[in-house]
Amino acid sequence: MKRIKWEPFALMVLLLLLGAWLVARPSGIVTAPNARTMDLKLGSTRGVVEVVTHAPTPPPENAKVESGHTFRILTRDGAVSREMGDQDFRELFGDTTYKAATATSSNWAFRLLNITNWTSLVWVVIGFGGQFAFTGRMLLQWFISEKRKESVVPEAFWWLSLIGGMALFAYFVWRQDFVAVLGQSSGVVIYARNLRLIYKQRRKAREVAAEPA
Repeated sequence: MKRIKWEPFALMVLLLLLGAWLVARPSGIVTAPNARTMDLKLGSTRGVVEVVTHAPTPPPENAKVESGHTFRILTRDGAVSREMGDQDFRELFGDTTYKAATATSSNWAFRLLNITNWTSLVWVVIGFGGQFAFTGRMLLQWFISEKRKESVVPEAFWWLSLIGGMALFAYFVWRQDFVAVLGQSSGVVIYARNLRLIYKQRRKAREVAAEPA
């Protein structure tokens, strides 16, 4: 039996590394060296909340500092808000957002995944599960095709597609990513339809086989 080529695997790894770099690279927003950030979305504008604890420079007179925090809103289009203290930030965004912005979690997984609680981690696990199913379906289809030396789409491909599509649909709804939701909603219907056609064809084949000669 011929060996499976390693070049496609290498290309997958390179593409994965490229995607990770594009996601992790700076977005053009420059924050203070000692600042923490929290993602922010205001309408169609995206940016971050910059949180500085014990800022080295005193805040302006109109910023009321209670716990040593100062806040700024920085958007991707270059807009920068005035510095705000704890009370100003609470009045604008509420206690829940204030607690999330000032939380100093020691959990490295929370920081890596940009989440603040265990409930959010459950949703991220669902998203990862859907992505693993999607990756698994392609690897399975590729492996079987290489083994048979022809393009083959096994039934398991459609099952993994359906499971992965449903998981990613739920995850992107939670993330409020409409573009991704749109893509998964059409895909889930196609995957389910292909499975229905497969079982319908099998049922017809059994009926034909059961008929008397």
